[in-house]
Amino acid sequence: MDLAVTAVRTALNAASYVSPGPAGKAAFRLFRKPRGRSRLRPEERPVMDRAVAGEIAVGGGRAVSYRWGTGERPVLLVHGWESRGSRFATLVSELLDLGLSPIAFDAPGHGEATGETMTILDLRDIITALDAEHGPFEMVVAHSLGVTATFVAVRERGVRTERIVAISGVPDFAYLVDRFCAGLGLRARLNHELRGRIERELFAGEEDIWSRFSVPRTRTAAGESSFLVVHDEDDDMVDPADSRALTAALGDRARLVVTRGLGHRRIIADGQVAAAVRDFVISGASARAAAAPDPSQRTAAG
Repeated sequence: MDLAVTAVRTALNAASYVSPGPAGKAAFRLFRKPRGRSRLRPEERPVMDRAVAGEIAVGGGRAVSYRWGTGERPVLLVHGWESRGSRFATLVSELLDLGLSPIAFDAPGHGEATGETMTILDLRDIITALDAEHGPFEMVVAHSLGVTATFVAVRERGVRTERIVAISGVPDFAYLVDRFCAGLGLRARLNHELRGRIERELFAGEEDIWSRFSVPRTRTAAGESSFLVVHDEDDDMVDPADSRALTAALGDRARLVVTRGLGHRRIIADGQVAAAVRDFVISGASARAAAAPDPSQRTAAG
C-alpha cells in the first residue's frame, strides 16, 4: 500500500476514536476536492485546438465547453471525477467522421475550468445548460460519475436523448463514499461522519441524496433511449458487476461491451471503445432508416 495512504488512514482512524468530528472534517476535505487537475495530453491537443470554446457559470466557478462540427446531430460527452473533456479526443474524431457534432466540457475544478471542485449537481446543471443551448442530443456519452449525473439530468431536468453510452458507470453517490472510505481503510464511524458532512455542507437543503443520486432509481426516466454499456474487467474503482446489472435491468434496450486491461480511466481514450460507439451510432441510424415509411408506398392521398 502507498505510504501516504497508510499515513492518512492511520491518522484519521486514530483521531476518530478521540475526536470524531475533526477526523470527519479532515476526511471530508479529502473527499470533496480532486487530488489534482489532469493535464492536456500531447495526443489530445490537435483535436482540442479545433474546438470552439465557451463558458458556463455553475456552482462556485465556470465550466469550459468545447464544440466541434456544424451543430447538426449533436452529441454530448460527459467526463467524471478527476478527468476532463479532452479525454474524449479519440471519440471526438470518430464522431466527426460520422457527421455528428460533439460537445464536451471541463467541470469546475477540472481541466481548464475555474473553481476548486464539482458536485454531481454541478454536472447535472452543466448537462442541462448544454442541452438548452445545443440539444436535443442524438446521443450522450458519459464516463464514471458522469453516468450517474446523466441519469439524474434526464430524471430531474427532462434532458432527452435517443442513445446513452454508459462507460464505467458509478451506480450511485453512496458507492463513491463507501469506495473512498474502503480505499483509505477508514472505520465505519468515519464513514458515518463523512456522510453527515456531505449532507450538511455539500448538499445543504437537498433531499434524499443517497437514493436520489442513483442510476437504478433514475434509469426508468430514460424512456425509450437505447443504451451501450461499456466496462473493463480490470476496473479497480467501479465493480464491472454494476454495469452487468444495469444492462440486465434495461433488457433489450441495452448492449454490454466488456474490455480488458484498460482499467477505469484509460477506457475512455481507447480506440476499440470509440469504434464500439461508432458502431452503436451506425446501428441506430440503420434502425431509424428501416423504421421510416417508404415514400414509394404512399398513396396519392397520403
